[in-house]
Amino acid sequence: MYCSAVQGFLQNTSSGLYCPAGDFFIDPWAPVDRAVITHAHADHARYGSRSYLATPRCCRILQERLGPQIHTDPLHFSEPRKIGDVTLSLHPAGHVLGSAQIRIESHGQIAVVTGDYKRGRDPTTEPFEPLRCHLLVTESTFGLPIYRWPDPASVRAEINTWWRENRDAGRTSILLGYAFGKAQRLLSMLDPDIGPILLHGAVDRLTSVYRECGIPLPDTQPASLENAKAFRGQAIVIAPPSAAGSPWVRKFEPCSLAMASGWMLVRGTRRRRGFDRGFVLSDHVDWPELLQTIDESGAEQ
Repeated sequence: MYCSAVQGFLQNTSSGLYCPAGDFFIDPWAPVDRAVITHAHADHARYGSRSYLATPRCCRILQERLGPQIHTDPLHFSEPRKIGDVTLSLHPAGHVLGSAQIRIESHGQIAVVTGDYKRGRDPTTEPFEPLRCHLLVTESTFGLPIYRWPDPASVRAEINTWWRENRDAGRTSILLGYAFGKAQRLLSMLDPDIGPILLHGAVDRLTSVYRECGIPLPDTQPASLENAKAFRGQAIVIAPPSAAGSPWVRKFEPCSLAMASGWMLVRGTRRRRGFDRGFVLSDHVDWPELLQTIDESGAEQ
């Protein structure tokens, strides 16, 4: 819950975080008249609202995920929009394609709602922009001191080495990551000289939007039964975590199964989930980055 001093500027309601001075909700949990969306992951962007205000790229993903019939209201990064008694603007969050922090200004007071964000380099999304504010509402998915991410360049090398070793042993590599954001980041890290890259249907659909938005990515093919047979023991397959343990995986056997997530840093997680390998790669800030963001914001609350 938010402390009493915050009430009136941002309020926690049964429908989500509400700005009464602008009469809008940020990433609402229930259908509302005006939703301001930080990014298009399902836990932040839900179906049923009358209007969705977001960055143009986020709007495109929203239409892909929620349906072309939804009403979107695109707002470019750093472009101010007067809504009621506040001025709203969107600023890069670095989480996934089109993700934004929400900056709200009213009577000289500034609030920033980060949504999910990361500060590390990622060629598939716009880089994070530090913001100054009086009130900071920050995500803290990995808000414990144990979470400190390795250099993504070393993770990239580990993934490609794993794929190459599997290819040499005649195993298909199956790499699991969320279909929106993580999968495309993983794709950007792969060395296509090792072999063919196949995409699960859910990943392929959203990757097409990335290409449409001008994000350069290696060539891929669908993870069809025909391609599974043609490239058995050579290919790497990018799929969502839900594919693990499903009959869909069997068509790629013999195979090696790996997961890319910040949760792979926790000892025992990979073993409990039954993965052959776990790669520590997160689209959220780690503990030092979280503290850095809070410090740079200058926020009093």
